[in-house]
Amino acid sequence: MRAILQRVDAAAQTVATTSTPAPLRVLIVHNAYQQRGGEDAVVDAERDLLRAHGHPVEIFQRHNDELRDERGDGLRGIALAQAAVDTIWSRQSVVTLQSIIARFKPDVVHFHNTFPLISPAAYRAVRAAGLPVVQTLHNFRLHCPQAMYLRDGKVCENCLGKLPWRSVLHACYRDSRVQSAVLSGMLVVHRTLGTYRDHVTRYIALNSFCRDKFIQGGLPPERVVIKPNFVDFAAPPLRARGGFLFVGRLSAEKGIRVLMDAWRLADAGLNGAILRVAGTGAEAFRFDDVVRLHALGALDGAAVREQMACASVLVLPSICYDSFPRTLVEAFASGLPVIASRLGPLADLVQEGVTGLLFAPGDAADLANKLRWACAHPAELAEMGLRARAKYEAEFCAERNYPQLMAIYADAIQAITTEQR
Repeated sequence: MRAILQRVDAAAQTVATTSTPAPLRVLIVHNAYQQRGGEDAVVDAERDLLRAHGHPVEIFQRHNDELRDERGDGLRGIALAQAAVDTIWSRQSVVTLQSIIARFKPDVVHFHNTFPLISPAAYRAVRAAGLPVVQTLHNFRLHCPQAMYLRDGKVCENCLGKLPWRSVLHACYRDSRVQSAVLSGMLVVHRTLGTYRDHVTRYIALNSFCRDKFIQGGLPPERVVIKPNFVDFAAPPLRARGGFLFVGRLSAEKGIRVLMDAWRLADAGLNGAILRVAGTGAEAFRFDDVVRLHALGALDGAAVREQMACASVLVLPSICYDSFPRTLVEAFASGLPVIASRLGPLADLVQEGVTGLLFAPGDAADLANKLRWACAHPAELAEMGLRARAKYEAEFCAERNYPQLMAIYADAIQAITTEQR
């Protein structure tokens, strides 16, 4: 592991101090979600970063809206049947990808999400063309069909490093044994064929916690490198700050119930503070009768940045392994400290008392205590915000991320070159 990181870091420093005569041509592959989320934003950010540095970039993208009927209000039965096939082996995606490769002639192909319409078969098409495959691991679906190691509101690692038959038994994906079986089948087929082991040149884990999990689940350690997400934010203007902020999907795994319970428990010690919630989702019903809560609905990027610039603290109460919330990076970039669950990567990303506070995952009483502390210590909170911005500038800004990405591409290209000799 140390040797890999040293190699990548050395390459990053070289990229940062030398010019490339012919910028790499990069093909990005991504299956977009029906409800736009962090992965989609990362794809856009990396595309823009590469183009800003002069790289020709093309995107092969399929969208889950392909599964909807013509009225847009349901899923077509024939589309669902085809999606089940495509999840395991999408001939359409392979043919399209081969055509793009022949025309665009990329130097490297960077995958983000292949589920459900692109499929892991696309890796094999890229490798057959003699090109390196780089795969960013945004979630844990490679080993957990549910993608978050979460079942019945608790962390579950029953499928880690094993055949995922338990996910079918428990209907882990969308409470459906059929859909869970399709996902499990995809994993079993491509593990058996060696697709994940032999046809992905480099995997990108977002932090050391995630890297360790993927290796524990069976990925070759020498192929898994670390590169965090990033955002490109200017320093926020100096202005008065106040109140708490939540940004994200209003879904169970994001800890909405915990946050609402904690808000009620902490009420008397909050000195009239406001909680602003940006996002939509099934858990919105939990806002009923909650005092001093402003539901902002879905906001675009500029509106989110505006909210972060005037809040005192961001709350991330996730009850699952949140791989690397882009919202956290946006908060740090905005000089906003974070109160987060002491769970998975969040326990490493937020440094207790330095860039924010941590609470016991799922423990509303502990979160309530942290909310009260934040209200009672505005000066300390402001100092945490300054340190959060400093951490962003040191680790999560575009200037830091670009040479890391180039180093990973160079390492992947070198690996393929060596293999072909």
